[in-house]
Amino acid sequence: MSAMTETATEPDVAAQPTGIRMRGWESGALAALLIGTAIAYLVNLSSSGWANSFYAAAVQSGAKSWKAFFFGSSDWHNTITVDKTPAALWPMEISARIFGMNSWSMLVPQVLMAVAAVAIVWVTLRRSHGPAAGLLGGLALALTPVVTLMFRFNNPDALLVLLMVAAMWAMTRALEDGRWRWLVLCGGFVGLGFLAKQLQVLLVVPALAVVYLFAGPPALGKRITQLLAAAVSVLVAAGWWVLVAELWPADSRPYFGGSKNNSIIELALGYNGLQRLGLDSDSGFGPPGGGGPGRPGGGHGGGAHFGSQAGITRMFQETVGGQIAWLIPAAAVLCVAAIVVRGKATRTDIQRSALLLWGGWALVTALVFTFMKGIFHQYYTVALAPGVAGAAALGVVALWRDRHRLWVRIVLAVASALTVVTAVVLLDRTPDFVPWLRWVLAVVGVIATLALLIPLPRALAAATALVALMVALAGPLAYSIQTIATAHNGGIVLAGPRTAGGFGFGPPGGFGAGCRPGGSARPGNPVPPGASNIPVPSGNPAPSVQGGQVPGTPGPTCPSGGNRGGGPGGMFGGPNKQVLKLLRDNGSGYDWTAATISAMGAADLQLDSGYAVMPIGGFSGRDPAPTLEQFQAAVDQHRIHYFIASQRGGPGRGQDSAGTRITQWVQQNYTPTTIGGSTVYDLTGPKKTR
Repeated sequence: MSAMTETATEPDVAAQPTGIRMRGWESGALAALLIGTAIAYLVNLSSSGWANSFYAAAVQSGAKSWKAFFFGSSDWHNTITVDKTPAALWPMEISARIFGMNSWSMLVPQVLMAVAAVAIVWVTLRRSHGPAAGLLGGLALALTPVVTLMFRFNNPDALLVLLMVAAMWAMTRALEDGRWRWLVLCGGFVGLGFLAKQLQVLLVVPALAVVYLFAGPPALGKRITQLLAAAVSVLVAAGWWVLVAELWPADSRPYFGGSKNNSIIELALGYNGLQRLGLDSDSGFGPPGGGGPGRPGGGHGGGAHFGSQAGITRMFQETVGGQIAWLIPAAAVLCVAAIVVRGKATRTDIQRSALLLWGGWALVTALVFTFMKGIFHQYYTVALAPGVAGAAALGVVALWRDRHRLWVRIVLAVASALTVVTAVVLLDRTPDFVPWLRWVLAVVGVIATLALLIPLPRALAAATALVALMVALAGPLAYSIQTIATAHNGGIVLAGPRTAGGFGFGPPGGFGAGCRPGGSARPGNPVPPGASNIPVPSGNPAPSVQGGQVPGTPGPTCPSGGNRGGGPGGMFGGPNKQVLKLLRDNGSGYDWTAATISAMGAADLQLDSGYAVMPIGGFSGRDPAPTLEQFQAAVDQHRIHYFIASQRGGPGRGQDSAGTRITQWVQQNYTPTTIGGSTVYDLTGPKKTR
């Protein structure tokens, strides 16, 4: 993003906060932005089915049980929770309670959060830099491919990002007048962000705290006290749930999935904290939403980054760049130059504060994601998107007002050139995807870049700026359109077309994938030996060849109804249909129609059967829940009908996990039956004779 239309800016907007009163042109532009975002994100929404079934099963459970709602349980008889605090599930669960459990009711709240996030970015940026900045920032956010993906998906990231953006709005208000209420509100949003995705919300905190400490209106002592009040607000907003959860008797609540000691605090600091940064060696492949197993018995070593390696180039690497990198170079150049322009302003200058705030968020987040050596998924970068969009929008508007200076025009041209180069490089990685686009952007981008160096008349300058803007956003727009047109399923999803290098782990091209529109699965190489319990990447399909299928490599067909992450009996094709019929026909009268190892296998069975399925061992199958004794008691009380042996190698195999002990006990005491390729044990039938 390198320039701005003349008609969308005022030549000299005072460096004072603006209200929300809008002129006619802005009202129309804002309506187009918000309504357009809503319509675009709603298109093809239900094609992803259950999306990430790990979370979809929890949504289903929360719609049936208030205890499951409060804790975020995987099943509504509260065996174990997902490996996050539950706030991100609550909007989807409320929707499912009102409209029934289906793909649409589950995902529409995520779309509404996207519209809300774009609106908050607009209102926040315009307070310091006027309407053009707000509209540009909102547009850039909505068109970022990873944002398009994650606000149409059921991972926790949508609510997390919305609350981070809300915290930025509250801090912007605090920087204007220094009132206590804004600091307290800001802390409240951060605390709620913890309940959405735990420590990831802290990525926004350094910018919030440092900028207010430097530029807040009150005296230094009061600023420090106000920041302490904000910290207390964080603790209150997050701590009420943590306190209730920790004090609740363990024998009457679900096990906290992902924790070693059934502690939500340990889960936050270890599994969802140090392991993410690579500061805890007990990590490995992780569940959807991130994180390695980290359970007693260890995880899979290596390969935890799913297609990218830590280092200065990570945000531009093959499977990461297309998600987020389009505007990063320009945002950095524009934001720094705009801060220089405001160099002689007073300490409390609201325009410089805004630049520091949004640029600081982007910088801290980019550095953490770049150098973290623990679990990293490409879609984590959705938490970077608002910072990049805000910094780019503020920078371009601030510099455009000073374009009469030669050095400012040079900076604008450099930013434009960097954007063009970035787009061409990213598009070149998918040569079969709109192949003409990179050449058009290269030619038109060079012309626009050179024109930005010239002090053109007002009308011509505005036209040049508009062309430069279109060049900057054309690449992410194309990726976002492709993302909307494609179904995304499973725990590892990517926006945009698949790059030549695939996911960068496992066999070349990555593993076989999730469902595509029309029911065909993305072709891929077989899962290598010993990797059968690695989450299956999906939603980043190969270039279309004969309807999406590479000749000679037919993929499995996805059953109707949603996510196909690989339930028992159907690694890539979803749960075994014969097993599902068995569960549907014989599920009534039991708390759990079946039990199986790992929440991923259980989730697909539960969602498609409509009956609760016990997820033994949580996501990885390694959590000590339920224990063998608890499982035996449930069987003796006729609460579980079937046990379905894992077809994925049984997470925790060869290890002394609860899942392994339960499997061995069932095998020793009950007679197996093969149903459609799956091994099923009737736990209500006669035991084996010895």
